[in-house]
Amino acid sequence: MKKFRLASSAAVAILGLQPFMIGNADTANSIAEMLSEGDTSLSFRYRYEFVDQDGVAEDANASTLKSRLTYKSASYNGLTALMEVDNVTVIGDENYRTPTNGNVGYPIVADPDGTDFNQASLSYTTDDISATLGRQRILHDGQRFVGGVGFRQNEQTYDALTLSSKAADSVSVNYSYIWNVNRIFGPKDSAVQAKRWESDSHIVYASMSPTKGQSLKGYAYLLDFANAAANSSSTYGVEYSGKFDGFAFNAAYAVQSDYADNPLSYDADYMMAQITVPLKPISVALGYEVLGSDEGSAAFKTPLATLHKFQGWADKFLGTPANGVEDSYIKLAGKLGPAKVAFFYHDFSADFGGADLGSEIDVVATYPINKGLSVQLKYASYDSDGHASDTDKLWFTISAKY
Repeated sequence: MKKFRLASSAAVAILGLQPFMIGNADTANSIAEMLSEGDTSLSFRYRYEFVDQDGVAEDANASTLKSRLTYKSASYNGLTALMEVDNVTVIGDENYRTPTNGNVGYPIVADPDGTDFNQASLSYTTDDISATLGRQRILHDGQRFVGGVGFRQNEQTYDALTLSSKAADSVSVNYSYIWNVNRIFGPKDSAVQAKRWESDSHIVYASMSPTKGQSLKGYAYLLDFANAAANSSSTYGVEYSGKFDGFAFNAAYAVQSDYADNPLSYDADYMMAQITVPLKPISVALGYEVLGSDEGSAAFKTPLATLHKFQGWADKFLGTPANGVEDSYIKLAGKLGPAKVAFFYHDFSADFGGADLGSEIDVVATYPINKGLSVQLKYASYDSDGHASDTDKLWFTISAKY
């Protein structure tokens, strides 16, 4: 489909067409009925992203529209099919840099244009287990280690086999074998950022809730990437979450080593602790996160994470520096009328050597216009103290679901 036709259709939808749904995903009596009685839905997300980065000649002005068509079949004897196609269209001039467009005078905005299958999978579900084969989302808990980078216009998905089971009422186990990681830099390939990592990876995630308000999680991530060997690693960790009278507490610890054909030999730790206190009309969270270093030779990595959620929205720590990162932060969150608002302050330093790296302020406000339409304004300001460069980013987003 031509770009101008996609853009025009999306503009009409965003201006206020009523939500619609085609079909009704329900229990089917045959394969033909399974396919014909499925649900089809549309969603659109327009985003304007501005980036002012020291050391880069021009400011980025990225205006893009993501159009998504999703089809989910009805269920037949526990079997369902899912197909999802995304198109990212540049609205106006392409005044920003991606790994494939060659606009080297601009800061990077990782929203390349193009059309791609975001998901294409078959799932089988019973009362006790479920299995999904094909291109799919894999989102583990808060996505600190495995996620979909859903903030970007081109989502990260996985070609994988996923098996999930509830071992008991309070215990669940999830295993995935991943043979491709479809990254946010697709659908076009480049020498700078591969659109796909060829993978021979095994990931396991288990959780249990021994009592109400308490949960314990454990994970093992054995990541082996043929065309990104420096990101191959083995990680084992645990995380605890608890809600108490007057506060909530989260803590995690993990160990990581080189794995498979990683050219480096290293061992590094991960630690996180956060306490959240509701003080109506706001909540206050204080947190400390460390991606440790092996004496400056290499640091703890989370290459499959939704990295934009962590260590500041300016994205200055997408790759962990060799000396590691300590992030001390405070978060304030609440509502102004119907709008959700949040404020973060981060202070960054090196795990090895203790050098100051910089600080960052992040602010976001999200306003729901109706059930299917919302707008968001978001801002990040990174002040460098030796790592990367001073950067300001501003986003304006309109999201519509039909």
